[in-house]
Amino acid sequence: MSTRRLFVGLILSLGVLSAQEPAATLQVTGTPKPLTLTADDLAKMPRASVKTSSNGMETTYEGVWLHEVLKLAGVPQGSALRGKALASYVLATAQDGYEVVFSLGELDPAFIDNEILLADTANGKALFGAQGRFRLVVPKDKPGARSVRMLTKIEVVSLRK
Repeated sequence: MSTRRLFVGLILSLGVLSAQEPAATLQVTGTPKPLTLTADDLAKMPRASVKTSSNGMETTYEGVWLHEVLKLAGVPQGSALRGKALASYVLATAQDGYEVVFSLGELDPAFIDNEILLADTANGKALFGAQGRFRLVVPKDKPGARSVRMLTKIEVVSLRK
């Protein structure tokens, strides 16, 4: 009987170990101060939330406004967002290769009333699995195609002519 208990204990231990994923990170690159953020890092930043509705289901996402993350990374905003900086965009990339683009101007609340949330929770629970650990939530986009799930990288790119 003790061999059986040992075997069951070993199987349970392996299951717990395989269920523990390494801490997910979000890379913010192409900025004066590149960042590697974890959920713990986001939890320490000013929090915000948005409600969305899809197919009759309402979801409350919580996280950090994307413009706050960009500010932390040294991206120009407000009156500093002029000239060449306005010819820059943000490329958001998901783990599965899905990519979307935002102009820097549309991410700055001084330019447009369209705040985008870098979410790490939904309905009070940490995002996980097919949602990934991080996602962008773009509540004012009608189709929702730029609400990137499984977000792994935010890259600021300057256009060159």
